Order: sequence, then structure tokens, then C-alpha cells
Amino acid sequence: MEPPTSSRLNSRKRRKDGSGPNGATELDGIPPKMSRRSLGLREPAPFSDEVEIDYSKPYIRVTYEEAMRGTPLDRPVRVYADGIFDLFHSGHARALMQAKNLFPNTYLIVGVCSDELTHNFKGFTVMNENERYDAVQHCRYVDEVVRNAPWTLTPEFLAEHRIDFVAHDDIPYSSAGSDDVYKHIKEAGMFAPTQRTEGISTSDIITRIVRDYDVYARRNLQRGYTAKELNVSFINEKKYHLQERVDKVKKRVKDVEEKSKEFVQKVEEKSIDLIQKWEEKSREFIGNFLEMFGPEGALKHMLKEGKGRMLQAISPKQSPSSSPTHDRSPSPSFRWPFSTKTPPSSPANRCRNEAAVTYDISEDEED
Repeated sequence: MEPPTSSRLNSRKRRKDGSGPNGATELDGIPPKMSRRSLGLREPAPFSDEVEIDYSKPYIRVTYEEAMRGTPLDRPVRVYADGIFDLFHSGHARALMQAKNLFPNTYLIVGVCSDELTHNFKGFTVMNENERYDAVQHCRYVDEVVRNAPWTLTPEFLAEHRIDFVAHDDIPYSSAGSDDVYKHIKEAGMFAPTQRTEGISTSDIITRIVRDYDVYARRNLQRGYTAKELNVSFINEKKYHLQERVDKVKKRVKDVEEKSKEFVQKVEEKSIDLIQKWEEKSREFIGNFLEMFGPEGALKHMLKEGKGRMLQAISPKQSPSSSPTHDRSPSPSFRWPFSTKTPPSSPANRCRNEAAVTYDISEDEED
């Protein structure tokens, strides 16, 4: 039987150039956006002993070709998937999703092994069987849950639950003295392979907890769990409390360092702003100073203009050559007594006649 191929099983690839939503393209297999409506179920999946089966109809398995073409609504392809499902995680959910989408019309039955069977064949579990049953029940892809599922599938069990195909990853599962517990299922043509989700498994989760045990123990002690509940000795309890105090001090010191760095950064930014403003103001002051007191500044022009006005005010004005002369009627000459010199003349008369002149005084003036 050829393994089923479906575009839904392809992993979603993302491009860095981001040509679509979240960097995806149409070729990445991402379905288009759906309208906002409720897609989940409202109730958990029922247990197999709670479901009525009509045994009046004969059990006839469908072939792979018939299942891929699509079966009637009243006859879905019954697919069975089993496991421990301890610490139910996304890897479990993805495996069940693949099993649910193997065929167009699928009814998914999930078998969960009990604690006794699991502890005998595999090892101790973190969750008990009731917790694991409940976790699988609330997975949206599951239609029915089989409690206390068998470790090896027998023909009687397959016929009882009318199983058409068994879904599991294709890696050989060695257990109970067998190299592959699904070998007889594969030989019967009833095996439908799924793909494992890399990077996540129950063993990986337990490994993380064991690796970071001290961190989780300290966290739970802070949340109120006692050392007895955590199986922590008295010395380790005191050690965890001391480590917690030391971590708090380190955190405070780190916070102070970060705040001081932020303060220094703010001071540097403000100092840079002040320096830039000071440079701008200094350039403006120097420019204004040179504009006023420079070689070709406004002060020099003001001094030149003032000097010109002072010289103009000090120097006398010359009479125009074309000004008309006023002739006065001659009057009898008069001479100063006791002096042979002519009396002083005014600057205006001196300009009119540079030689010595005698003042003529009329007879009326003498009187």
C-alpha cells in the first residue's frame, strides 16, 4: 500500500522576503483566511464503551482506493491511532490531526494505554491514566477514545472496533520482544503512516525538567510548595533560599546598573544638545560681531558717515558765483578818530572786498 500523500501534511514554509501574510506565499500550503466563526467542538470525545455500535450490519473493510475516493457520510473510514500520550503536547496533537485528515471522510478512534501496561512495557509516567484519558478526550481531532488500549493490536480488537486503518509514524516501534509491534498491521495493508513532529516529545520535556531541576524546585518553593512535597532535603531547601536571595541582590544590582547607564546616556544626550546649541549661538555671536566690528562692518560705515557730517558742519559754505550783488548808494566817508587804520570788517564784507574799505556813514547816521 502506498503511503497517502496530501498537501495538508506538508510543513508550512516561510520566506524571508515576506510576500504574503507572515512571510508566506500561496505555494506554502497555508489555507486562506476563514470567516470568524466557531470551529471547535463543544463537548469532549466519548469513550468507546459509551458509544453504541450497530452490529447488525456486517463489518467490511474499505480499501485504500475506496477511502481516498471518499465514502458515504454514513460510512466514514474508521482510523485507529494509539499511544501513551503522557504530558499531552503539540506533537501528539499534530499526529492526531494527520490521522484525522488521512481521508476525506474519517472517524478517528484513539487508544490510550493504562498505567499498569505502560509501566510494564515502557516506564513510569508523569500523568496517571485518567489524566491522559481526559487530555486526549479534549483534542478536537478525536471522535472516540478507547481506555485501557492493548499494547499489541489483535484481529479480535480490530474487528470489535471495526477499524479500517491504523495510523502511526513509520519508524519501527520495538517493544515487548518485537522489532516492530505494527509489523503485522503493515503486512495486512492496514497501516497509514504519519509524520513525527521534530523537536518535541514527552522525553524531551522530561529531559528539560531534569536538566533545570534546581530552577523548578526553587520556583515551586516560592509558590508555596513544601520541601516534603518536592522531595527536597533540608540542606537543599536552605541552599535554594540562599540562592534566591543572592539572585534578588544580583537583580537589584543589575537594575541599578541599567538605571545608571540610562542616566549617563541621558546626560550625554543633553550635553551633546547643549554643546550643539552653544556652537550655534557662538557662530551667531561671531557672525554678528564681525558684521558690526569687522573691516567692512556697519561701525566703520557709521564712523565714515559721522566724520563726513562733522567736516561738512565745520567748513564754511562758499557763496555761489552767480549770486546777485546789491549796490548801495555812496555815503560820505568816515574815519575813526585817532587811528589811521580802517575799522575791522565782517567776514562777509571781507569776502566782498579783500582790500581795506572805508565805511561810509550818511549824514543821518552821524547825527
